[in-house]
Amino acid sequence: MIRVLGIESSCDETAVAIVTGERAILAQAIASQEAEHGPYGGVVPEIAARAHAERLAPLVERVLDEAGCGLGDCDAIAATAGPGLIGGVMVGLVTAKALAMASDVPLMAINHLEGHALSPRLADPSLRFPYALLLVSGGHCQILRVAGPGRYRRLATTIDDALGEAFDKTAKILGLGYPGGPAVERLAQEGDASAVDLPRPLVGRQEPHFSFAGLKSAVLRAKQAQGSADYSDADIAASFQQAALDCILDRTRRALREMDDVTALVVAGGVAANRTVRAGLESLAGEFALPFTAPPLPLCTDNAAMIAWAGVERLAAGFAPDPLDLKARPRWPLDPDAEPARGAGVKA
Repeated sequence: MIRVLGIESSCDETAVAIVTGERAILAQAIASQEAEHGPYGGVVPEIAARAHAERLAPLVERVLDEAGCGLGDCDAIAATAGPGLIGGVMVGLVTAKALAMASDVPLMAINHLEGHALSPRLADPSLRFPYALLLVSGGHCQILRVAGPGRYRRLATTIDDALGEAFDKTAKILGLGYPGGPAVERLAQEGDASAVDLPRPLVGRQEPHFSFAGLKSAVLRAKQAQGSADYSDADIAASFQQAALDCILDRTRRALREMDDVTALVVAGGVAANRTVRAGLESLAGEFALPFTAPPLPLCTDNAAMIAWAGVERLAAGFAPDPLDLKARPRWPLDPDAEPARGAGVKA
């Protein structure tokens, strides 16, 4: 039985898990940093890195104890090696290197995006390659054809901001606090999604890329004009969420027309926890007679089980362990051969 210990520290969640090749999560632990970053309305990289350094070793010890095994019982130690906030990534990767060296266990350096991309297969054994993936999180918004570990073709990306970032900024504009995505979703349930006229950037364009900077700015203008208009904060939240969903559905529909061999439509990443987004995508999958798959909510946000599972998948696919001198990467595309999106900045 393959066992992999996974470490995730790319942003503001310090996480450790042990996962088997039979898709069993033997143990997992996540230390949230919401209290540390809440006063600032977003993640402060230095605070995040310090918190990872303080919490990671106790979490590793706790997970090993709960799983009833030692480091030597693991077939590999998998750690996020990028992309992400470089300070946090370095903390997790250096910890994994030390554990691998001390226990003579192979190191698997995992792309954080691959962790998200493969996480639906941890929960759904029936999900087969290749599948169409909408990867939506705080830092990324992409559509990919997933053919297996290390085998990705990117069809679309954001040319500016990721959708999760737009949710967080909308929450900040509305004074909802941090983390913003769940707060916007809750408030949107009380509002009228047609109350505020917001743009749908790039909808109708042939290339299936995304853009959310203009939508985010429109939310700010709507809030500034609220005193002379007849709509509430809940109306703004609902209108923003609907505009974002309309963009997602239009862009994903375009991309699916270019993938005639996929087995399913899959969504992953933090925004995949949004129930309105999931429902809209499930309906879209039906248009193409495709099954729809989304990870359970705990596997949508950053977690170590997905990193450990990516390690399991790479071991099963015959990937060699990574060298201990491997460096952390703040940017690491899943498809390095993808052409830059027209008009895109460095985030793409």
